[in-house]
Amino acid sequence: MESMPQTIAGLEESYEALLARPNEKLAPGNGVYDRWRYPVLTRDHTPPFWRYDYSKTASPWELLGINAVFNAGALCHQGNYVLVARVEGTDRKSFFAVAESDSPTQGFRFRDFPVALPDTQPEEVNVYDMRLTAHEDGWIYGVFCSESKDPADPSLSAARAAAGIVRTKDFDTWERLPNLRTASAQQRNVVLHPKFVGEKYAFFTRPQDAFIDAGSGGGICFALCDDITRPAIGEETLVSPRRYHTITESKNGAGAVPIETPRGWLHIAHGVRNTAAGLRYVIYAFLTDLAEPWNVIAEPGGYLIAPRGEERVGDVSNVAFTNGAAVAPDGSVAIYYASSDTRLHVATTSIDRLLDYVFGTPADPLRSADCVRQRTDLIRRNLEIRNGGTFHV
Repeated sequence: MESMPQTIAGLEESYEALLARPNEKLAPGNGVYDRWRYPVLTRDHTPPFWRYDYSKTASPWELLGINAVFNAGALCHQGNYVLVARVEGTDRKSFFAVAESDSPTQGFRFRDFPVALPDTQPEEVNVYDMRLTAHEDGWIYGVFCSESKDPADPSLSAARAAAGIVRTKDFDTWERLPNLRTASAQQRNVVLHPKFVGEKYAFFTRPQDAFIDAGSGGGICFALCDDITRPAIGEETLVSPRRYHTITESKNGAGAVPIETPRGWLHIAHGVRNTAAGLRYVIYAFLTDLAEPWNVIAEPGGYLIAPRGEERVGDVSNVAFTNGAAVAPDGSVAIYYASSDTRLHVATTSIDRLLDYVFGTPADPLRSADCVRQRTDLIRRNLEIRNGGTFHV
C-alpha cells in the first residue's frame, strides 16, 4: 500500500514535535556521567525547509537530502548551549550549522541558514569537525578539518587534511584566517587552547603522515603560535602518546577544548585501536598542569565513553567521537559525542565528578598481570567495606 504524500504543514508539525520531545536520563549511570535516551541532533532535527522543495505544495519531496548530523563543537554562550554541528548531505559534502537550546539535553533548534564559511581556500573540497574555543582575547575561534584532494596521488581516495581557522563573536559572521602551517605532512583534530601561554597562542595538534593512518606521527602534541592571524607553529611536543595494546594504539587526537579546573586542564580526547571488525573509536580523559598545559599530571586507564547498543550502528560503525563539551557556570558539563558518524548524543556530568574520575582511576599498567592486581585490590577493599558492615543493600 502506498503511503500518503506528505504536506508542508505535516512536515513542519512532525519537526516541531521532535524538537519538543523531552529527553530521559538513562539509569543507572556509571557514577562519572549520565547517558540520555535520545540523541540531541539527528538528520531529522534539520528544518524540513532545508531539505524539501516547498514549491511542490501538494506533495513536496526531498530535493537536497541530509545524511547525518554529528561531531559538534560546543559552548555555553549568553545563557544558551550552542552547538556548531557537522551536517553531511546525501552528496557526502559536509557543512557547519548552528543549533541552540536553553537545555543541554533537548530542544536544539538550528538557525535558519547554515554557516556561510568564507571560501578562501580554492583547493578545499570538504570541511568538518569544528572545535569552538572562547579565547581570552575576546574571540570565539572555530578550528576544523579542511580537506582537499591530494594532487600528488592520482587515487580518488587520496586526500590531504589541514587545520582551518575561523573566528566570530555572534555565530553569524565568521572571519576566515589562513590555515595553520606546520612541519607535519597532515594535521587533524587540532584544538586551540583557551588561554595565552607565555603571551602566545597555543594549539593541541595531531601530526600524521597520511590522511587516515597516523604512520610515524600520531599522538596529541602541543605547540605555540606567535600570531593567530598568520598561524604557524614549529616544534610539536608530545603530550598524550600512542601505546601498544591500549585504546590509543592506532591513533589518538584531541577532542573537546581543554576545560580549566582548579586542579588542571581537563582534556576529553579520542583513542583508536584496530580490531577484526575495523577501527574502534572511544573517548578518554586526562589532566594537564595549569601553568604547563603540555605536562600530563593525571591519566586514568581505559576509556571514559564507548559506543553502546544502537550507538554502535551507523555510517562508520563502532565509533564514539567528541569535539565539544559545554561547561555551565555551576560547573556542570555536557559532553557532546557522536555515534558511528551518524547522530549526536550528550553525556552529562560535572567538573567535580570528572576530577574524581581522573585522579581516582589508576593509570593503565600496560600488562594483564598488573591489571589483575589492580582489580584484585579493588575487590579486596570493597569486600572489607561490605563485610565491615558499612555497606548496605
